[in-house]
Amino acid sequence: MSLQPAPQSRVFVELVPWAERGRENSLHSGGDTLPGLRRPLPSAQAQNAPREVHVSGTAEVSVSPDRAQVTVRISSTKEAAAEVKKSVCRRLDYITQSLQQQGLQAENVTVTKDFRRVENAYHMEAEVCITFTEFGKMQNICNFLVEKLDSSVVISQPQFYHTPGAIENLRRQACLVAVENAWRKAQEVCNLVGQTLGKPLLIKEEETKEWEGQIEDHQSSRLLNSLTVQQKIKSATIHAFSKVFINFEVKGKEKKKKHL
Repeated sequence: MSLQPAPQSRVFVELVPWAERGRENSLHSGGDTLPGLRRPLPSAQAQNAPREVHVSGTAEVSVSPDRAQVTVRISSTKEAAAEVKKSVCRRLDYITQSLQQQGLQAENVTVTKDFRRVENAYHMEAEVCITFTEFGKMQNICNFLVEKLDSSVVISQPQFYHTPGAIENLRRQACLVAVENAWRKAQEVCNLVGQTLGKPLLIKEEETKEWEGQIEDHQSSRLLNSLTVQQKIKSATIHAFSKVFINFEVKGKEKKKKHL
């Protein structure tokens, strides 16, 4: 009757130290190497030798865009230069005044003008680039401008994005949460086997990933223009993943002193 080999098991924590690391995997006898054998330390040395627990931790965090940009374009073509300037500037002044009344700061509004001759007429274009930090206010202003201005004024779809500081904070947060998860795992292991978790001996970030939110069944760029504001925010959301490896010191449970 043959015996089936025992299934392999994964060593998760080793609480009993063996021989020094340079000799822990082999014993030498008469010049021959005997793999797989280990020589235990004397009990006095074993109690003083360091014990460790090795754990890994992962985390996935995300951050929604914190900025949105909308562009308002005004254009006019007329035979007289004064008339085309008057037409564009009148609507441009109305837009900028409306933005000021809504509480937008001047540093968040950029205005550019382009004036040129087209055959026997004059053409002028003005572009107002608006940066929003409050998306609810953005929707209210865009709806207001659509209602008050004619079709010669074109309002673009909002473009959502992140400031550089937001992305860097997301990366740090992913790493810190992964470290916290690894620490909790090690803490629970030590509690389970009646030991006390010590200080970390090694912390290493092994893997990082970042990706932007994807829209389901996204077949073409035309679909992106038909998305709602909330769907566009979800699509622009950035996700970050971090995996860490930590080596902790393990201590024995402290014996409580008896009070007389």
